[in-house]
Order: sequence, then structure tokens, then C-alpha cells
Amino acid sequence: MNLNVLKAGMTHSVEDGYVGFVHFEVEGHARKYEMALQSKKGRDWGYSLFFLDGSGPEEQIELVEDAIEDDDDLYFRLIGEAKAQLVESEAAPEA
Repeated sequence: MNLNVLKAGMTHSVEDGYVGFVHFEVEGHARKYEMALQSKKGRDWGYSLFFLDGSGPEEQIELVEDAIEDDDDLYFRLIGEAKAQLVESEAAPEA
């Protein structure tokens, strides 16, 4: 799957753990995608896959979902893109 990452980001806080996103496009697909990521400790990741700008063909998002599930290199590449942009959040001081 020929995939191009457009934008990525991630924050970390004690309260929320790691929260990130990756915006990407897939060659030949009608819409761009967003993968939202979350992990409490940065090891086991939960994610959701969405169309970035409105609805798109269901069969295309299913192809991307299957690729992420089946291809560890792709899965960890997307997580790595977000982690590379990590910004640590400082806890607000208590009053």
C-alpha cells in the first residue's frame, strides 16, 4: 500500500497518557485518512481510523483498516510518525 503521511502529532500527560494522530493519504483512494492513537504507557496502542475530510467509500477505509491490522511495519510506521512529534504536557500547578 503506497501511503503518504501528511501531518502527525502527539502529546503526553500523566492524566491522559499518549494521545496522537496521523493524517495520511493512500494512492488511488478518494479521501484522506486520520488515525487517532491513544496509549496510557506508550506500549499498547488503541486506535481509530476515520476519513479526514468527510465521508468516503466504505470499501476503501476497510482496505486501509485491514492493511493496518495485517502489516506490523505499517502499523508501527504510523505510530512512529506520531511519536516523532511528541510534545510533553506539563500538569497545571495546584492552587
